[in-house]
Amino acid sequence: MSTTVLDPPAKRSEEDAAIDYRAIYSGALVSALLGLVSLFILAFTDFLDVAILVSAIPALGIVMSLLAIRKINNNRDIYTGKGFALFGLLMSANLLVAGVGIAAVKHATEVPDGYSRISFQTLKPDKKDELARRPIPEDAADQLGQKVFIKGYIRPDSAPGRKNIDKFLLVRDNNTCCFGDLQSVKYWDQVAVQLNPGTKAIDYDAGVFRVGGHLKCAPQNLGRGAQYPVYFLEADYVE
Repeated sequence: MSTTVLDPPAKRSEEDAAIDYRAIYSGALVSALLGLVSLFILAFTDFLDVAILVSAIPALGIVMSLLAIRKINNNRDIYTGKGFALFGLLMSANLLVAGVGIAAVKHATEVPDGYSRISFQTLKPDKKDELARRPIPEDAADQLGQKVFIKGYIRPDSAPGRKNIDKFLLVRDNNTCCFGDLQSVKYWDQVAVQLNPGTKAIDYDAGVFRVGGHLKCAPQNLGRGAQYPVYFLEADYVE
């Protein structure tokens, strides 16, 4: 009877053993997570200034990814996870370009011809105005009677219904500032909109509305409470 002698398993080198015990570099995981979180920038492309602010997330993701890749390359015998870092770099870089790019294109093309862009910040008195006891800022006063373009949200309880709306309050944001108690809303954070005859009525939506028309002011309503708007817009454009 013949017997078969099996060769003993080859002894693994210390280098091979070390490779088995390489740890995933935590910075690579963080960069991948930032790449995923960077998707949020796509929800803020209606406002260029907000998109630029939120772009800090993908920008940080790019920095973290590059640092992680360098760390892993310089310590191949200790760390792994380069794939996570590359994923984070790809996501962050693409979303940074896409998010800011989309916002910039919207900002450059959304104002119809003949309208001047304003924002709710235009309607808010600054320190200079407060010292001069001027509740209607000079920038806003210069736009009175002119055709302006402004973006905001419809306050839900300001419209008579959900369909064929031709009158509503346009507010600065949809957070507690403007969708909370009406009495807490500052007069510069809302504009009463009335669509002119012939302007197509709209249906309620929780998203951003772009409105254009002649800006009016009722300074006699100052101090009377948020239920008495100070700024009005006779609108002939809404989208």
